[in-house]
Amino acid sequence: MADVARIAGVSYQTVSRVVNEAERVRPATRARVRAAIDQLGYKPNVAARALVTGRTRTLGVVTFDSRLYGPASTLHGIEQASRAEGYLVTMVSLNSVDPVAVRDAVARLVAHGVDGVILDVPLVTALSTVDRLSVDVPMVAVGGDPLAGTSVVSVDQADGARQATQHLLDEGHSTVWHIAGPMDWLEARGRVAGWRAALVAASAEIPPLLHGDWTARSGYEAGRILASVGEATAVFVANDQMALGVMRALHEHGRDVPADVSVVGFDDIPEAAYVTPSLTTVRQDFDLVGRNGLRLMVEQISAGPHRHEVSPVKASLVVRESAGPARGYD
Repeated sequence: MADVARIAGVSYQTVSRVVNEAERVRPATRARVRAAIDQLGYKPNVAARALVTGRTRTLGVVTFDSRLYGPASTLHGIEQASRAEGYLVTMVSLNSVDPVAVRDAVARLVAHGVDGVILDVPLVTALSTVDRLSVDVPMVAVGGDPLAGTSVVSVDQADGARQATQHLLDEGHSTVWHIAGPMDWLEARGRVAGWRAALVAASAEIPPLLHGDWTARSGYEAGRILASVGEATAVFVANDQMALGVMRALHEHGRDVPADVSVVGFDDIPEAAYVTPSLTTVRQDFDLVGRNGLRLMVEQISAGPHRHEVSPVKASLVVRESAGPARGYD
């Protein structure tokens, strides 16, 4: 650090303030110090800096079932945004989502000195315990309940589902069936709510719900049921993996997509554009979710752990080939 101070022509204390991101440094001085750091390849001692600032620049993330496209993409967005801002991410992946498991995971991260905790477990049973957690670090829930007392960043699931359902109604279908995800997931509940709201607004019949578990196999099983319902001409499926299973089941039962049954998914997985027919779906901006989640976290670290904010992210409909007009509709 002394060499950095000598090259930049500043005091040791000024270098320390720049390294520890203190605000009382002129922009020009900060730039000179940064240039000297780059020239020397200086790497601050993280442990020493933590002793000075009380911060480790490490964030904890509690996640669940990151094999699914949505949670995995959300985690990637958080990690990329954190790295860009100079934070290291420590992750705890849960096998169980009961409140005890969530409390234990958060406690472990806090014990390791993280500056804050991001909860990426959007399940009702897991998040029911968040407001009762007594911790002294900021917390942000990704995909959490906006009505809870914790800062939340999430995609507007209900609006995305409304867009998907309305698109099918606009294509002349008298109603839209829905294959929902597991109802302990907040995303599944939001998508059911948006689907139902669109049908109610159009004064359309509300068909009985079918259910899956986010997997293509469960979509296939629900699709076999749907294929036997002759009047079903349109279906909104709660995620793309299940939608692919639905399309396979419809094909096996001689129901053409989209001529006989239009299908819309949710997530816009990378494969959605390359199946036949290509899948109309709802895209979630997981990178923006990660950036907004980190922004809320950094703001809480600066302002204190009791600052609460809700940051919604809008979903967008991606129109491809799997959804088309109802027969006889121009």
